[in-house]
Amino acid sequence: MASIDDTCIACPITLAQNLISGKWKIIILWQLRDDARRFSELQRAIPGVTQSMLTQQLRDLEKGGLIHREVYRQVPPKVEYTLTPIARELLPVLVMLDEWGAKYVRSQSGS
Repeated sequence: MASIDDTCIACPITLAQNLISGKWKIIILWQLRDDARRFSELQRAIPGVTQSMLTQQLRDLEKGGLIHREVYRQVPPKVEYTLTPIARELLPVLVMLDEWGAKYVRSQSGS
């Protein structure tokens, strides 16, 4: 997980990469783009992610200040994840990645 040190301050792209690197972090951020999601909703929306990996990636994103974890005091307990304001500023970049990925697929299929 990224920590802010002299290297990261000198190179913001390194900091950004550290914050969102990993197989699932960008996918999690993408899934949270429209609304709050519960853990089970995220797990269903991201095929292939294990419970332990999703838990770790969510913790890393929370520690990095990109997501907020809200625990509702009820029975059974309810936990929701949302993007923080600074993570919302990343959404245009994620939209561009989504569009680029679609173009890439089309270019590789000969369309």
